[in-house]
Amino acid sequence: MEREHDFELYFKPDCPYSLKVLDFFRDNDIIKFPSYNIEDATCGEENARKLEEVGGKVQVPCLVVDGKAMYESDDIIEYVKENLL
Repeated sequence: MEREHDFELYFKPDCPYSLKVLDFFRDNDIIKFPSYNIEDATCGEENARKLEEVGGKVQVPCLVVDGKAMYESDDIIEYVKENLL
């Protein structure tokens, strides 16, 4: 069953912690949410600026819910388990 959620995820494709979160989302059919690769060749710098504006730092993974930034892959996964599944 596919579910839509209202949050943003900032990530790097080569970051093992980002991949842990992305894998969890995939395994639990969490789809249709905006995600921003901060290393993308065409818009990575813009994504990193947006991340810094929201969270005050450029650290990934970062889950943004209701304008608040959450870091640390385990914290993100636990939040999603408790609130979005």
